Amino acid sequence: MDTLDTSLKDSVNKLVATEFELEPASVTPEADLYKDLGLDSLDAIDLVVALERKFGFKVEEGAAKLIRTVNQLYEFVAMHL
Repeated sequence: MDTLDTSLKDSVNKLVATEFELEPASVTPEADLYKDLGLDSLDAIDLVVALERKFGFKVEEGAAKLIRTVNQLYEFVAMHL
């Protein structure tokens, strides 16, 4: 995972922090999107829309349900770019 581009991680962190009005320091690779950052199922839909808009790829239905941590979010975005 260390091989992921730092700018990609920074972009994902900024997107999550901005979209959900979170303190940027709270968006860490280990953070659980739901338990630690307080997202809910409606936020997951908003996250999908934000990812599609920011990175220009289509998120398949149900794919976002598999993403639990910010680190998994990095991997997901990297796989689709």
